[in-house]
Amino acid sequence: MRPFTHTIPFDEARAIINGAVRPIDRQERIALGEASGRVCAADVVSPRDVPPFSRAAMDGYAVVAEDTTRASRQSPTMLRLVERVFTGHPPRVPVVSGMCSEIATGAPLPHGTDAVVMVEDTQIDGDIVRIFAAVAARQNVGAQGADIRAGQTAIRKGDVLTPSRLGAVAALGFTDVDVFVRPTVAVLSTGNELRNPGQSLAPGQIYDINTYTLSAIVRNHGCVPVPFATAEDTHEALDGAIDACLTCDVLVLSGGSSVGERDLILDAIRRRGEVVFHGIALKPGKPTAFALVDGKPVFAMPGNPTSCLSNAYVLMVPALRHIARLPPHRAGVVSLPLGQPIVSPAGKHQVCTVCIVGGEAMPAFKSSGDITSMSQADGYIEIGAETDIVAKGTTVLVTLF
Repeated sequence: MRPFTHTIPFDEARAIINGAVRPIDRQERIALGEASGRVCAADVVSPRDVPPFSRAAMDGYAVVAEDTTRASRQSPTMLRLVERVFTGHPPRVPVVSGMCSEIATGAPLPHGTDAVVMVEDTQIDGDIVRIFAAVAARQNVGAQGADIRAGQTAIRKGDVLTPSRLGAVAALGFTDVDVFVRPTVAVLSTGNELRNPGQSLAPGQIYDINTYTLSAIVRNHGCVPVPFATAEDTHEALDGAIDACLTCDVLVLSGGSSVGERDLILDAIRRRGEVVFHGIALKPGKPTAFALVDGKPVFAMPGNPTSCLSNAYVLMVPALRHIARLPPHRAGVVSLPLGQPIVSPAGKHQVCTVCIVGGEAMPAFKSSGDITSMSQADGYIEIGAETDIVAKGTTVLVTLF
């Protein structure tokens, strides 16, 4: 056994990790239809005006605005209809004073007109249109370039391509876009006792959970999980597994980071790089380590599923999003009274899962080895290292899963 001689505060661990990771630089060009949620890698500059022509903003009649100055219900203005203009078909007949064209929403404005009278303010009789309301120049008209001007930067480098931003790129006529690649994250579980779901279990064996929970976290935060086969607790197996994982941008390892005789993962990492810290004043998740190998961040998580997953939420997610150039995660947070008192270990930052029951936050944590501590919870609360007890009824902030 190699007991911990030192642990660092949770806030210090998070600051070290955040200071060590760097945004990814590699780029690729992908089809617009595949770009949702990706991060734009170059300014998108408009080659044209959007819309490329002035158009009707509603159904009605395109007119010379000055003709309608005195129009009212009691004294309508009479105009002669010269054409019907529909979307996708440019108008053929210029309009001069005393004339108008029927026009559909989105259709190009006929030459000579500068406003549209809503159809509700008109009445047609043969080729004579009665106008019952005055309109001003440019009223009910979408002017050419009103949305985006030629030469304007429509999307900036670093913008996340939301549905609306994809729409802006499509409006410019582009079929693809430059984006930063999604960082690849090696996900490796270690332990002689682990088997893949679907395999039979011998006495003393359990199914691998962490590969699946960690891969889901990675995928949900802008990265690409690359699961590797479980590695046994031997120097040879761990050395080979870590070498294989180094093909990825980030390594996330679980198991073997504690202080037992067969907790060998830190030795394997030290043979390749620097262990920046090992041990956090945190419950659950004390054995967590962070390292750098070939400049690549390595998260060595505890093997217990709840410790591993809770640390992924509070430590790994901010780092992954920074590497992927995504903005900080905006998790839903609700304020609720605590339904039962919670005793917190002195000097440790605690992440405690809770269920929301009857408008209260009820502690859900069982043990760090029980995945239902999280799967049956609605979220978690964080208790600072300076707090040793949170009384029933205290208002707490619940971060929702």
